[in-house]
Amino acid sequence: MLAVIGTVPVEDFPLVSGEVRLEKDALFLQGRSIPVNRGTPALLAATIAAGEVLGNPPPFAFLVGDIGTGKGSRRLYDHLTKHLPKAAFNVVTFHYLQPDVDWHNRVLFVLEEMKPKPVLIADAGFMYAAKMSGQAGAYDLFTPDAGELAFLADEEAPHPFYTRGFILHEENRVPGLITRAYEHDNAARCLLVKGRRDYIASREGILETVDEPVVEALEPVGGTGDTVTGIVSALVASGMSVEDSAVLAAKVNRLAGLYANPTPATQVLDIIRQIPKAMEVMLTATEKSAHALR
Repeated sequence: MLAVIGTVPVEDFPLVSGEVRLEKDALFLQGRSIPVNRGTPALLAATIAAGEVLGNPPPFAFLVGDIGTGKGSRRLYDHLTKHLPKAAFNVVTFHYLQPDVDWHNRVLFVLEEMKPKPVLIADAGFMYAAKMSGQAGAYDLFTPDAGELAFLADEEAPHPFYTRGFILHEENRVPGLITRAYEHDNAARCLLVKGRRDYIASREGILETVDEPVVEALEPVGGTGDTVTGIVSALVASGMSVEDSAVLAAKVNRLAGLYANPTPATQVLDIIRQIPKAMEVMLTATEKSAHALR
């Protein structure tokens, strides 16, 4: 089973956990309705949409409200150290959590004691904490955008705010930033770097790039980075390798964006609704390609 861990930008949202379902415009968890806009709710909605095609069970979520103070995140970190040892997840995806190195290390210790250890995916705040703690190599996949990659590549920056100017986001320098992140052991086993061109990479180098279809109208739509992390989480949970999942997720996310026929009014939920169709198309294409190679 897949677990997704993150926050909701509502200060008084309680700490809740359980299987999540998607109905129309909202997620439902422990009797609570959570609107799908961006952030962790968008990631979860994308995971559910992709998982339905794959035959996955509903994801299990750990959520808490946090508006950036870190209070909710610390409650969730503490909760995880107590409840993860009793769980049986094969994939755990961490998303928006206030970076806290001490709490990150406590949670990672618990995860590494689990038998078998789950596949670990990290994005956003928890990915920052993993790098800040010097434990990036314990993870199987990071899903940064190019700006976040610059922080991973800066071996001296203790926090994203302090990423040095000369290394800051320039999309055409992504291959060099990937190399630098691995040289300083600040990257997971695999990277899915999101941008105008998506890069899938490992310590051995760039494995594949995905840059089609190009949908310019998607640029201002918030949450498309969250959806690709949700899709790749569902694919890994289905049993696909991390590397193959990253490539396929990048393609599905772009195709779903194309099918949404985006305009300036498009919301991330419009794209999520197209994920099942995009998944089916890409899975069929992948199967045909594999058959042709036999």
